Amino acid sequence: MRIAVIFFLALALAPGLNCAAQELSVSTNAADYADMGTLNLEMSYAFSRRWTAVLGARYNPFQFGDSFRKQRTVDAGVRYWMWHFYSGWWFSAKARYQEYAESTKGKSPVEGERLGASVGVGYSLMLSQHLNLDFGLGVWGGRDVYTAYSCPRCGRIVATGSEIFLLPSDIMLSLAFIF
Repeated sequence: MRIAVIFFLALALAPGLNCAAQELSVSTNAADYADMGTLNLEMSYAFSRRWTAVLGARYNPFQFGDSFRKQRTVDAGVRYWMWHFYSGWWFSAKARYQEYAESTKGKSPVEGERLGASVGVGYSLMLSQHLNLDFGLGVWGGRDVYTAYSCPRCGRIVATGSEIFLLPSDIMLSLAFIF
C-alpha cells in the first residue's frame, strides 16, 4: 500500500518537475556511404534553444580496383537553429582535420593532410519524436599539405607541396536519432 501511495504521489508531482528535453543526437550520412563506402558518425548536444555542439568522424579504408579515396576525418563545431534545436533550418561552422590518400584511373595517387574550417546550411525534417531526416550542403577550405606519387605501388614521389583549397563538404542526407 505504501508503494502505491508513493507511486501515485510521484505521478501527481511529475508534471511540475523540470525534465530535460531531448538534447543528444546521433546521426549517420547516407551520402558519405555513397562516396566509396565512407563510414561516418556525428553526435550533437543541444546546449541552448538554438545552439548545438557537433562532433563528427569519417573513415574510409576501402579500395576498389585502382580507385580509392581513403580518409580519416574529424570535425568539431556548432549549429545555429533558426527555430528550435533539431527542427527546421540550421547554419553550421566547424573546424576540420583530414588525413587522406586518393587515386582514380589516369591520375597520380596523392596523399596528405588538410586542416581548415567549413560552413554549411541545412534543414531537419522531423519524422517522429526521435527520428529526423537531415538535408545539408557546405564548403570547407584551408591548407593542404600533400605528396603525389607516380603510381599506386611504386612509391616514387613526383611532387610535394602545400596549397590553399576550397572543396564541397557536408553533402548531407542523414538519418538522426534523438535521445
